[in-house]
Amino acid sequence: MNKVILMGRLTRDPEVRYSQNDTSMAIARFSLAVDRRRSGNNNGDGQTADFINIVAFGRTGEFAEKYLKKGTKVALTGRIQTGSYTNKDGAKVYTTDVVAEDIEFAESKSAGGDNNGGYQNDNSAPAQAAPAGDGFMNIPDGIDEELPFN
Repeated sequence: MNKVILMGRLTRDPEVRYSQNDTSMAIARFSLAVDRRRSGNNNGDGQTADFINIVAFGRTGEFAEKYLKKGTKVALTGRIQTGSYTNKDGAKVYTTDVVAEDIEFAESKSAGGDNNGGYQNDNSAPAQAAPAGDGFMNIPDGIDEELPFN
């Protein structure tokens, strides 16, 4: 079984190209910084990151082009793909990429870094929609008859 699950932040905006065959297909390439914790006596400071090359094809590539940018935190599933080619100097180069099959946002829009991640924060929510102390939304009195369940 070849299955990869990763969570990390994009280190750069996706580079997107389209294939030149009969049915043009998006091919997005980007890298993901994924935290790695080291064991040892470093008092918890031993956190480093792996920088993993990602490639996304078709609709997943179009999603990356439209919604992802440098710094976006995502969770993705996919598979590892290895390959090789001969560069212009005649040396054989080996590659390892993760082919993304599913990409999801791993944090809310307002949790993104600088300037709320480029999103506007909407503080105009009505008072009755505020969550209660237990994490559930308060339901206003007298609305019980309108609920679709008992």
